[in-house]
Amino acid sequence: MNVANRVTMVRMVLTILIIILLLFPFYQVGISFPQYIINDQLLINTKYVIAGIIFIIAALTDFIDGYIARHYNMVTDFGKLMDAIADKVLVNAVLIALAADGFISPIIPIIVIMRDSVVNSIKMLAASKGKVIAAINLGKIKTICMMVGLSLTLFYNLPFELWNIKVSDFLLITAAILSLISGIQYFVMNKQIIMEKE
Repeated sequence: MNVANRVTMVRMVLTILIIILLLFPFYQVGISFPQYIINDQLLINTKYVIAGIIFIIAALTDFIDGYIARHYNMVTDFGKLMDAIADKVLVNAVLIALAADGFISPIIPIIVIMRDSVVNSIKMLAASKGKVIAAINLGKIKTICMMVGLSLTLFYNLPFELWNIKVSDFLLITAAILSLISGIQYFVMNKQIIMEKE
């Protein structure tokens, strides 16, 4: 296991920590996180702030492992597989947890997960026919909007929330729309592969 792959595995571990932090019923074991009121109107639970810090670190490892792998020629099939899995688990788990807690609309994780399922199926079909489907730019823009939007959501959209500017919601909705568009784009671009006979 090379350095790039180890960074990817760190992201998996951080993702598990985030999932535990967001979903474990700490109150049932007598653990409570400090809460603060900001501007006499916004109640902040530090559990989400801690998860936000871990999420940002995990998101940064996504860029770091890719850079290391390409720059130092450490690209491996294992690394490609684990990087893709780590990305999807991180984003989708946080989306589902935030939707369950009422921070975001459930339609966002539904769209994102459905899109990922379709795109991954197309990629697997192409791979079975010896063809590789490269990532498209729209998908990369979607990822940036998603990462920043989730980070802001975990930080209660601060400081923008103080001025009632819903930047986190805007970014997540944009990411969901781009997910839908890029999913359609993947389908159209690879329609020939999907429709061709064996």
